[in-house]
Amino acid sequence: MPLIDRITLPFDTALRAERVRLIETLEKLSDEDFTSGPTLCAGWSPRDILGHLIGVDYLLGSYLPYGLRVTAANQGQVERVRRMPRHRLMEWARHWAASPSPTSRLGGLLILGDLAIHHQDIVRGLGLHREVPDETATAIFREGLQLSLWTNRRVVRHRLVPTDGHRPFALPAARDGDVHGTREALGMWLAGRDSVAGELRFA
Repeated sequence: MPLIDRITLPFDTALRAERVRLIETLEKLSDEDFTSGPTLCAGWSPRDILGHLIGVDYLLGSYLPYGLRVTAANQGQVERVRRMPRHRLMEWARHWAASPSPTSRLGGLLILGDLAIHHQDIVRGLGLHREVPDETATAIFREGLQLSLWTNRRVVRHRLVPTDGHRPFALPAARDGDVHGTREALGMWLAGRDSVAGELRFA
């Protein structure tokens, strides 16, 4: 048995638990919603998001052949699973949930946030609701902070004030006022999901 399989890493439990919760969400969907339902990821259905998330575990096969073309690699993951029957894809997903790859376990801090945001992309896109666990909400907020730094720069311009038990966050350059909301809503907004803006208070 590889050494890493005998070691418990910091985000192992949370990562597996959130993957299981995602599968539970997907199993409740009709075939139509699973295959072509709307999500907050433009052009991607719930099936497509699952394909992308599974593909992240297979770093060498999914990303290295594309070099720096990450968007193309993500789309390649999606196209691959579009050819699979739902039952086979879900079997693969259950194995993915129970046995994350070593690379995903080592990058658990980042992988958990990406997973949780994409889970919300499905839930919110379909107009559903779920109770977001505390550790998952923090992961969404953390991932939003990181994504925003490299994309829309909202994290640079605003002071973020979570209303559900996390300390405020602000960079020295923040000049555009406070944004109040739950960690989940703030994280989704920071990650570019503008549809959640109505849940936030700008001051």
